[in-house]
Amino acid sequence: MKVGFIGLGIMGTPMAGHLLDAGHTLYVHDIKPVPAELTDKGAIPCPSGAEVAAAAEVIITMVPDTPHVGAALFSENGVAAGLSAGKIVVDMSSISPIETKEYAKRINDLGCSYLDAPVSGGEVGAKAASLTIMVGGPQEAFDTVKPLFEKMGKNITLVGGNGDGQTTKVANQIIVALTIEAVAEALLFASKAGADPAKVRQALMGGFASSRILEVHGERMINRNFAPGFRIELHQKDLNLALSGAKALNLSLPHTASCQQLFNACAAQGGAAWDHSGMLRALELLAGHEVGSK
Repeated sequence: MKVGFIGLGIMGTPMAGHLLDAGHTLYVHDIKPVPAELTDKGAIPCPSGAEVAAAAEVIITMVPDTPHVGAALFSENGVAAGLSAGKIVVDMSSISPIETKEYAKRINDLGCSYLDAPVSGGEVGAKAASLTIMVGGPQEAFDTVKPLFEKMGKNITLVGGNGDGQTTKVANQIIVALTIEAVAEALLFASKAGADPAKVRQALMGGFASSRILEVHGERMINRNFAPGFRIELHQKDLNLALSGAKALNLSLPHTASCQQLFNACAAQGGAAWDHSGMLRALELLAGHEVGSK
């Protein structure tokens, strides 16, 4: 396929690379210079989203937040300006489900299909092509784009209509945040009680408390490796979507709110760019104890 890719950050670059490796023609655009690792493989840089859309059959956006998607799609030289009927726009960012439905309508009005397809798995999953991809939109467009998704991820699900993919991602981020908090509390408790947190984690990995987060982020916490795979500020953005959505739905999410407060405490300590496993550090401040300390 002729594929467009807009947004070449720590997630977008490896995702785009997998499409190139699969033999697709790739037209790319970013506000920063296109990484050499993509142009060396044959990616074709374009000066605007409009030119990407004019050249490609499927146009993918992978940018940080709701306003960035809006700008990528609908600015003066954005994707919409280059679309012609029958093309498919795929947003793989994590943004507002409500705005997603509006974006989809505007793209549909141009005679094109729209899929919201946010991902989970972070930088590690992007590099390994093992992302979970949660899709909202029409079946026909999903079937057309699925071969592309299969080059970037493993668990690919059409959840429902436009907006449902983003709703699923918000639900995912609630679970991830609360599980990070649970793992952090458990390891902090074990450490302050005098147990070796590394051996506690090893024991827990064989029981009912085992999880991917205990495996990956538990190890990060013990090794104190908070270099970002997924930044706290991005998880704050996702929990803001959850909490604003809950307000609109007259729904209480008390533990989501407490996780957001812990992320806020990390940001106040200069940790907005820490990996989200760094939530541990807010709990350590409250405890006056670091995991692994004697």
